[in-house]
Order: sequence, then structure tokens, then C-alpha cells
Amino acid sequence: MLKIDNLHAEIDGKKILDGLTLEVNAGEVHAIMGPNGAGKSTLAYVLGGRPGYEVTAGSVEFIGPKGQKLNLLSLEPHERAAAGLFLGFQYPVEIPGVSNVQFLREALNAQRKARGEEPLSGGEFLKLAKDKAGLLKLDMDMLKRNVNVGFSGGEKKRAEMVQMGILDPAFAVLDETDSGLDIDALRVVGEGIEAIMRAPGKGVLLITHYQRLLDYVKPDKVHILARGRIVTTGGPELAQRLEAEGYEEVAA
Repeated sequence: MLKIDNLHAEIDGKKILDGLTLEVNAGEVHAIMGPNGAGKSTLAYVLGGRPGYEVTAGSVEFIGPKGQKLNLLSLEPHERAAAGLFLGFQYPVEIPGVSNVQFLREALNAQRKARGEEPLSGGEFLKLAKDKAGLLKLDMDMLKRNVNVGFSGGEKKRAEMVQMGILDPAFAVLDETDSGLDIDALRVVGEGIEAIMRAPGKGVLLITHYQRLLDYVKPDKVHILARGRIVTTGGPELAQRLEAEGYEEVAA
């Protein structure tokens, strides 16, 4: 579903990704772990199409929800989103003056239009939003507030997972979604990811520093990213080994 081959990328002339190769099949959840500065967030930004990141070599093939093969790197960020790619940020941004409900309805209907689908009415959208907010234990009153303004770290992450549930992407790249979460919020977010994205036609690339999120989001494979490329791949036990031994031993 997502095939990354020999990907090289840099920012401001500094090489970050150095020959990264990775493949995630439909129905799979893959976790990426690695030390600070290894290139985990850079990988997420490159896949999402963030400006400033230059791909100097390699390719990324993405299979959209209708089975079409796409050259992901040739698409603009909004085209990637319309094709079914979702990027979850480590630090979700605040958007003063724009309510969550307004933002999410416009985003969803823009994607539906790009796919040739009819827009949802106000009533249809509110029903969908209420359902997804309930899944993440987020009060609907929170969705009436401005996007992330005045939200705690945990509320921002839960609101972002509600956004993912509403947009219903084919593939999610989640950059340190567990960052800033307490124990209860971690469980809610982890279970939400499983409920929304664990399906035969979907895939997840979950970037995390710690094994704790993987207690709730069960990965099919765990990859260790170091020095700009994947250096070790294994099952869930690899994350447990990493927790016990540290990066120096596992990613040597």
C-alpha cells in the first residue's frame, strides 16, 4: 500500500534520510522507532509533502483507496490528502478564529469533492462528528471551539484522532501521537487508532519513541530508524527489547 524505495531527503542542504526503504501492505500497522535526529519526523513530513524538505533520490508509491497506483512525491499536499493519506502531527497547531466543526466539515467535503462524491449536509456531518468524538471520549462542545486553541496536549491529540476518524483516510502517518499523553489519554488514543484504522484496506505508519503506545496499537512490524535509514526490523518483541536495552545496543 505504501512502498518507499531508497529515499534520500535533506533540508537546508543537510542530509537527513539516507537510503530509506520500507513497505507497508494493506491491513498492516508498522511502527518506526529511533533516537532523536534519526529522521523519523523528516520521513513523516516528506510523505505529507511539507515544504522545505527536498527529496534528492528514491521513490514513494502509494496505492489509493480505489486501487490506483500513485507517485506520492509528484502530488501536492492537498492531493495526497484527497488520495487517502493522513498526517498526524507531533505538535498539532492552533487555528484561532476557526471552529473545529467548521474546519472539519470543510476539509471532509473538499476531499469528497476531489473524489467525485457528494458533500455531507450539516446534519449528516454533525452525526458523523458526534460518533467519532464519542469514540475518542471528546465532548462535542470541544469541537465547537477554535481548532486546538486552549486545548491541553492530550485534548489536541484526541481532537486530531477525531479528525482522522471523520476524514477516514486509507493510510495514516502518525508522528509521535503519544507525545504529551497521560496514561488514560494514551489508552483512549491507542484504542481509537485501532478502531479507526485497523481494517483490511487501510494502513498505518506509527512513529513513536516508546513502547507504551504499542500496548494499545499492536504493530505487525517494528522498524528501527537510525542514521537516516532502517537498520533493524522485527515484530513487537523488538520494541520491548529496545525498551530494555536502548538504541545503542539495538541500532548499532
